[in-house]
Amino acid sequence: MIARYYLNDPNAPKPNSPTHIGTNVFLQRDGKLLLEQRWDCGAWGLIGGRLRHGESYLRGITREVREETGLSLPESAFTQLRVVDDDRIACYRDGTVWRMIIVLFEATLTSSAALKPSKESTTLCFFSPDELATLDIVATHADLVEQWRIEHT
Repeated sequence: MIARYYLNDPNAPKPNSPTHIGTNVFLQRDGKLLLEQRWDCGAWGLIGGRLRHGESYLRGITREVREETGLSLPESAFTQLRVVDDDRIACYRDGTVWRMIIVLFEATLTSSAALKPSKESTTLCFFSPDELATLDIVATHADLVEQWRIEHT
């Protein structure tokens, strides 16, 4: 395992790098949620990632969706839901530990365009609310995915 993720865990390692601000999206189609199986830990997670220096939230999520799925969506396709600023920690094998703040969006796909996973993912898949309950979700996204699942059951 290359990375470990923690949510509100008093046993999580203390950050030794600057806080990362990132964007994630509930990307939906036909009542299902798109997740990526992460290469760094094997768990499933939301599409998204770290903002680049000077990048707006909308530009960041648009870029991340394109990079991680191959889909080119306009900024107008995304609705910002909230900022998630609690104790979410990522710890990498090289000793790098950082805290993350997530700007959460939602978007709905109306077409069934082919998905192309990036090198950060082993696969991409849409899951129904019932299917989500059976998955190993990365700790930093598990509560968000569970909230989506409950709202869509």
